Amino acid sequence: MHTQLVVLGGGPGGYAAAFMAADLGMEVALVEAEKSLGGTCLLRGCIPSKALLHVARVMAETKELKAWGLKYERPALDLEKMRSRKQQVLAALAKGLSQLAKQRSVKVVHGRGVFVDSQTLEIEPSNGDQDNERLTFDHCIVATGSRPAIPKTFRLDSDRVMDSSAALELPDIPQTLLVVGGGYIGLEMGTVYAALGSQVTVVELTDGLLPGADRDLVKPLHKHYQNEEIFSGGILLNTKVAELKKTKDGVEAALEGPEGADRRPFDRVLVAIGRQPRSSGLGLENTQVQIDDQGFVVVDSRQRTADPRILAVGDVAGGPMLAHKATHEGKVAAEVLHGGPAEFDVQAIPAVVFTDPEIAWAGVTVEQAKKDGREVRVRQYPWQASGRAQAVGATNGMTQWVIDPETDRVLGAGIVGAGAGELISEAVLAIEMGCTARDVAESIHPHPTLSETVGFAAEVYLGTATEVYRPRKRE
Repeated sequence: MHTQLVVLGGGPGGYAAAFMAADLGMEVALVEAEKSLGGTCLLRGCIPSKALLHVARVMAETKELKAWGLKYERPALDLEKMRSRKQQVLAALAKGLSQLAKQRSVKVVHGRGVFVDSQTLEIEPSNGDQDNERLTFDHCIVATGSRPAIPKTFRLDSDRVMDSSAALELPDIPQTLLVVGGGYIGLEMGTVYAALGSQVTVVELTDGLLPGADRDLVKPLHKHYQNEEIFSGGILLNTKVAELKKTKDGVEAALEGPEGADRRPFDRVLVAIGRQPRSSGLGLENTQVQIDDQGFVVVDSRQRTADPRILAVGDVAGGPMLAHKATHEGKVAAEVLHGGPAEFDVQAIPAVVFTDPEIAWAGVTVEQAKKDGREVRVRQYPWQASGRAQAVGATNGMTQWVIDPETDRVLGAGIVGAGAGELISEAVLAIEMGCTARDVAESIHPHPTLSETVGFAAEVYLGTATEVYRPRKRE
């Protein structure tokens, strides 16, 4: 079988590329090893984790309502029904993707694809009862994503050591859970299990949670964890998990931290130390595609590899491993193949950590500016001064702008608080449009809302950048 374009991988980058290419009039085949489209994000990542985090948030809200004189009994947990509901959500979304593919006449091939050369894929069918077939193409977009990274020392012959995919299956609710890694995956999944009744212990090798995020954004989250005792087993920073050992009843972890070495038993362990690209085992060595030392496919700003027939997008192509970044790159790749002038040239890729409270940021961060020796001004607006935040009990939040002091342009933004993932979109648009702090401050925000804090933070900057802040007259 021959097709004009084959997309290898049916995740957010892959199906976005396939759909865009089909809309542009190209003949497209989409090869996916799973039985459903959606990739890691839909099947065992973004969507199922956020569905479970919603449950955790609602449970937390019932406790918070005690301050208003409302008291609820501890909810009874039907784990099987929770699993079933989660699967219903995933099935509905996967079905929708299949329908979109059918509407666009995208041929979906369920099987594992391996490059024979720069124009041929060997397809091993997913059902296993059919012979392999070969698919030739004019061009291919590689969108194979990433997988959880687990060091060899942590790979025990035990299902009690889980990666994020296994943890989302909710095999049970362990009495004690060790989360290795204080990044966004570890904190999100730790929050879910803590809400469902586990005594969670988080171990982080560095001196702070969420390495890479601005410390001013992380502080309110860390304080909330401590005040509410979310992770009742503790948050251990500057601590290394030296060894995991299988025991009769669970797993024993050897910990090395500031207070010395320690060994602790746990019912289950979640290893959440990051992800690695799915670039091996694809037969890319049979093409001209280059792979860097970390396993990422090397691409240019137009998603092209060193092989003129092959492009790559998403996690496998490096950069932030985020579904929305992959989707944007997929569309760019499709337009490039269609002959358009498209390229991946963005000023701000938003990142959201769906903890409680949420953390979101975009554009230039404070840490990045310090590292680059770039002069910026950072202004913040505390949510304690927000009427909406006071009304809904979200006063532990904060909105921050990173601004160029010479031009007053907004370069970056950070938000910590309820709904931060929704609020960050305004900041992304402002950064991409080259807005100044005055542009943001003079855009009328509805009252009373948390979105007002975005404008108020800009007003804070204007109040300190000039002697008197007066709204400018419009021409």
